[in-house]
Amino acid sequence: MKSSVEDESLKGKISQEDKKKVVDKCEETISWLENNQLAEKDEYQHQQKELEKVCNPIISRLYQGGRPTGSCREQAGAHSQGPTVEEVD
Repeated sequence: MKSSVEDESLKGKISQEDKKKVVDKCEETISWLENNQLAEKDEYQHQQKELEKVCNPIISRLYQGGRPTGSCREQAGAHSQGPTVEEVD
């Protein structure tokens, strides 16, 4: 995530404020990982979810051209050509 938002090809496509949010949260998470290598699985998952809360809306806006986005399921359904999980089950 950090390297993605720092990529020169995104210059002008992502605000400095959003870029700073992602970079700061990534650095915070990396620091936590380095200092908590013996943490439990649920602690790692919590850190991942906290990182996703910050990054996902920003990245979604970036790839949606700034438009508001729906849930992941709604986005996948709009572009999916195959059966849904419910149809397969």
